[in-house]
Amino acid sequence: MNFDEVIDRKNTHSVKWDMIEEMYGVSQKNGIPMWVADMDFRPPSCVSDAILKMHEHGIYGYFGDNTKYLDSIVWWMKNRHQWDIEKSWIFDVHGLVNGTSMTVQTYSNPGDRIILFTPVYYVFFRQIKEGGRQVLECPLKNNNGKYEFDFDYYDTLMDGTEKVIVLSSPHNPGGRVWTKNELKDLAAFAERHDLIIVSDEIHNDLIMPGNKHIPMAIAAPEIMNRLVMMTATTKTFNIAGMHTGNVIIPDSNLRAEFTKTMMAYGITPNSFGKHMVTAAYSQEGADWVDSLMIYLAENQRIFNKEITKIPGINPMTLEGTYLGWVDFTNTGMSPKEFTDRVEKSAQIVANHGHTFGTGGEYFLRFNIATRRALVLEALDRLTNAFSDLQ
Repeated sequence: MNFDEVIDRKNTHSVKWDMIEEMYGVSQKNGIPMWVADMDFRPPSCVSDAILKMHEHGIYGYFGDNTKYLDSIVWWMKNRHQWDIEKSWIFDVHGLVNGTSMTVQTYSNPGDRIILFTPVYYVFFRQIKEGGRQVLECPLKNNNGKYEFDFDYYDTLMDGTEKVIVLSSPHNPGGRVWTKNELKDLAAFAERHDLIIVSDEIHNDLIMPGNKHIPMAIAAPEIMNRLVMMTATTKTFNIAGMHTGNVIIPDSNLRAEFTKTMMAYGITPNSFGKHMVTAAYSQEGADWVDSLMIYLAENQRIFNKEITKIPGINPMTLEGTYLGWVDFTNTGMSPKEFTDRVEKSAQIVANHGHTFGTGGEYFLRFNIATRRALVLEALDRLTNAFSDLQ
């Protein structure tokens, strides 16, 4: 695999590359997109070969016989995450954005409060509010550049209308890989307040060396009756456009409720996605991920080292994901001022921190999952854009 390969994504209907001028006013010709969370790398050849095989057959009908597909998921969770699951626990959804909406709709009612530990993935807010629910923001503590839960404080925010926690694990955008003790504390909090936990673990394979992701189901097996797990190949293998994910529910009562939602929504599988998942969750896919994380770890090292040289700019240490969460608080600039420098001077698009909720106002999120030469170019531009601080 060659992660330094130059792949021109312009004019390919790529949101990340083709929408920066329309949405941010940054030149499509010269801009560097570091916002949308997809990678600029080809997936492993086993995935591409699966699509080629479909093309060669030439008929794209409905998908049947889930055996190999389900076996691949069971194999991956066992071998990569030491998590034993049963095939009967797995529901196919059209990506985890879709899965989140469906779980919130299943386990809460209009007007209920849904808990988010903020700052957190911005799409959650829209899904909850448009579904007729309310967001309860439980702010994470920023302890010297590392997010932590504050359950004693969160206890004081509860009024009894809360029904569901949506957890981002690993955390997007902060890059935290939660420890077993942190997850057990979260489980105890859910039990105290009779809450369902929806654990979005879409970045579960994107773990930096020296860290280990622990599935919520392993960290706190005592709460299986209130746990819904969500996983996907989409971030891991850069195949988000195929919109296939899994909602994995160990508890039979929770499964029965979710089955009704699946039937009501008329969800049927994406045949392209099923073939791609089956191919990706394999030894070849595993070897590719191992190489990917070595490359991304070096991207992160370089990015953090160089951006920290700019006075007042402090990136969080990335334990998981490929999303650099960068704090501009100590520049003394307003969010508009430092964002203008990034977009107008450096011609770089990063996600605006305020969209992630409370605590994100003075941050920007940078996607470093691109070829190293482009990361270095972005760092040069940022250094120049803030040269007066040095």
